[in-house]
Amino acid sequence: MKYMTSVIIYQVFLYVDKSVFMPTISNAMLGISMTSRERALELIRTRGIARARDFKAAGVPLSYLKRLTASGDLVRLGRGLYQDPDRAGEDVAHDLAEATRLVPHGVISLISALRYHGLTTQLPHAVWMTIPHKARTPNVRSPRLEIVRATGKVLTSGVEHARIEGVDVPIYNVAKTVTDCFKHRRHVGEDVAIEALRDALREGKTTASELMKYAGINRVTKRVEPCIKALL
Repeated sequence: MKYMTSVIIYQVFLYVDKSVFMPTISNAMLGISMTSRERALELIRTRGIARARDFKAAGVPLSYLKRLTASGDLVRLGRGLYQDPDRAGEDVAHDLAEATRLVPHGVISLISALRYHGLTTQLPHAVWMTIPHKARTPNVRSPRLEIVRATGKVLTSGVEHARIEGVDVPIYNVAKTVTDCFKHRRHVGEDVAIEALRDALREGKTTASELMKYAGINRVTKRVEPCIKALL
């Protein structure tokens, strides 16, 4: 009787194991697949543009991005950079959003900021960004970047944020941008700086006091003040 009981228990164990174990693996695999897609779509909806490392940090396998691109759930902008397809081409300032994702510690500045604020007719050949003095030079092929460096208040003051294609883009305000152009006049041209100052005042996009505030931070008061007096 002991032998027969042992056989019966063993048979039941095999039956339970075969009927439960295999479906459990299948369900687990399905759950992981759905979670990866949901996480990826939630991330791209939230960020607008995201790097491959952002997906990886969110628990989405990098091998899954190719599948999502093929299905049209993502648009591949370049190596390791993806966009929400519903926002692709939504804004003429797309390059600013793309540059921000690629250089998250940078601030849109100089000619690119002037263009965004409607203070120049120039079409920038690159996205101009200001980064911390000791930051590593970005290794970015596209879009093309023009990098300047700054520290302290010159770096952190006058930053506002624009929403471009779902991306939170840091960009210097009008007064800071204009005085930055005077500071970097050898790079952008003094005529560009003077024209931007004139248009900013005439169009009411900033005030003389705001310009003088940022001129002091940038240490270009002696160059900015005479231009302001000549226009008022």
